[in-house]
Amino acid sequence: MILAIETSCDETAAALIDAGGCLRANVVSSQAELHARFGGVVPEVASRRHLELISPVVQSAMDEAKLSFEQLDGVAVTQGPGLIGALLVGISAAKAIAWARGLPLIPVDHLLGHVAALYLEPVALEPPFLCLLTSGGHTLLLDVQEHASFRLLGTTLDDAAGEAFDKGARMLGLGYPGGAALDRLAREGDSSAYSFPVARLDGLNFSFSGLKTALFYEVRGLESGELERRRADLAASYQRAIVRALVERTLQAAEKIGAGQIAVAGGVAANSELREALSGAALAPIELCTDNAAMIASAARYLKPLKLPGYLGLDAYASRQLA
Repeated sequence: MILAIETSCDETAAALIDAGGCLRANVVSSQAELHARFGGVVPEVASRRHLELISPVVQSAMDEAKLSFEQLDGVAVTQGPGLIGALLVGISAAKAIAWARGLPLIPVDHLLGHVAALYLEPVALEPPFLCLLTSGGHTLLLDVQEHASFRLLGTTLDDAAGEAFDKGARMLGLGYPGGAALDRLAREGDSSAYSFPVARLDGLNFSFSGLKTALFYEVRGLESGELERRRADLAASYQRAIVRALVERTLQAAEKIGAGQIAVAGGVAANSELREALSGAALAPIELCTDNAAMIASAARYLKPLKLPGYLGLDAYASRQLA
C-alpha cells in the first residue's frame, strides 16, 4: 500500500493505492477561495496553508481507506515542478512518515503524475500513446512509450493554455480561478462572433500570448454596457481559439509519430469544448484532471523507491528541464 502526497501548488492532497492499482482513497483540499481575493496563487500563503492542512488531509485519506500507518509499504510525494515552499511541506511530511516507520520514499515528477492519471480506472490506458498535457503551468505534447517516462514533442513558448484561460477570464471579469467560469459562460455565446488568432509556429510548439493580447484589445475597445452584452461571445470565441490550437497541434503530432492512441490530461483536460473536440481520445476523469495525489500514487507504482537514509537529503525543484 502506497500513501501519496501532493502539494505542488494550492491543493493539499493525499491518496492511497494498493499493489494492484486500486485507488483506496483520494482526498483533496483546495485553496482556491483563499487565493481568489488576490487574483492568483500567492506562494507564501499557499505554503502556510499547506502546513495547516497536511496532517488532517493525510489522516482523512487514511480514515477513508480504513488503514493504519503500520499497513503502509511506502510513501510517494511530488518532488517538482511547482512552488518550492509548497513542495517542501509535502516532502517534509512524506519524509517524516517514511522515516518513522523505516519505509521507502518514492519522489514523483508532477508532470509524470498527470500522465499517470490515465493509468487509473476507468481509463486504465496502457502505453504507447500521444499525450496532450495541458494545465495552468504547462502545455506539452508527449510521446509516452512506457509508464515511467516520456519524450517531449512540443511545448508552449510563452503562456500555458490554462494560464491563458485564467488571464482571459480575469479580463472578462470572471475572477479566479477562471477557467471553469469561462467554460460555463462560453456555452451561452457565439464562438464565431470574434475571430481570434491561432499562432502558427514551426514544429509542434504552442503560443498563446498573441491570443491573450487580442482579447485584451477587444475588451478595451468596448463600452461597459457593450462588454456586458458581448461577454459570452468573447468567452466562446476566445475558448474556441485556444481549443483549436490544442487540437490542431495534437492531431499534427499524432500524425507525425504515427500514434495509435491520443490521451489528454491536466487541468485544462476538464474543459468541455476540448473534451468534445477530442472525444475519441482517452480523457482523464474530471476529478483527476486538476492536481491530486491519486495521480502521484499511480506514477509511484512504476518508479524506483529510495531507501532510508538515502532520501533524507531529498530536495524539491521548481522547474524541470525537458528535452
